[in-house]
Amino acid sequence: MKLNKEKIMRVVFLVAASVNILAVALICIFLFVNGVPAMFKIGIWNFFSGTTWRPSNDIYGILPMILGSLYVTAGAIILGVPIGLLTAVYMAKFCPKRIYKPLKRAVELLAGIPSVVYGFFGMIIIVPFIRNTFGGNGSSMLAASIILAIMILPTIINVSESSIRAVPASYYEGSLALGSSHERSVFFAVIPAAKSGIMTGVILGIGRAIGETMAVIMVAGNQPRLPDGILKGLRTLTANIVIEMGYAADLHREALIATAVVLFVFILLINLLFSIIKRRNAT
Repeated sequence: MKLNKEKIMRVVFLVAASVNILAVALICIFLFVNGVPAMFKIGIWNFFSGTTWRPSNDIYGILPMILGSLYVTAGAIILGVPIGLLTAVYMAKFCPKRIYKPLKRAVELLAGIPSVVYGFFGMIIIVPFIRNTFGGNGSSMLAASIILAIMILPTIINVSESSIRAVPASYYEGSLALGSSHERSVFFAVIPAAKSGIMTGVILGIGRAIGETMAVIMVAGNQPRLPDGILKGLRTLTANIVIEMGYAADLHREALIATAVVLFVFILLINLLFSIIKRRNAT
């Protein structure tokens, strides 16, 4: 009877794993079958290097959206990664016990807030602040970068903190035995040993930033043009798909699916980078 239960559970686990693989395969097939032909209809060069997106004239250049996604993601990394890593180090090695629980709960709450709420916060607080402080209309690359930086904090903090806590105590104790201070032991012994997990958190944060849609739509300005400064509006790949897919048809719809193919490839490259980093650290 016990062996029969084990066999049944093995089949259940196999089916569950197969469903995941099948879902990814179906998504890939749908995107590439419907998106790649559109690239050839438009012209590979025109599609990737074109600076004008004008569906009414059958002009589909996604370079502004590619650069927009890369720029706001880079801005989120510049703003969010240092804050996230330092917060993780503080929580793991410096935070008093009476502060740790409220701080941990606050980080978990950040992870649970819907993206539309982040976008609303950006519209009401960040966009007016940028407009009143730096000029312009406020809906800009800077606003989108700030919102994304806040949104990736929970991922970076939680993964990095877990990685730091997983480092054997002998690393820290050995550094203290050699005469290092608490701070030097943490930053020069513990953190280098946790670099694999920290990089995992950063890469997962990048994936979250480049795939975010709703919050970016609400604060970035949604202008399909080449980015022209951090105080100017732009449009990302995800925003381009969501804004126009509801009324798109024919070649316009196919061009949006091709845009999704480009975004999908970006995510695949991020995952590949993650795998390479893990493999190098494992060896």
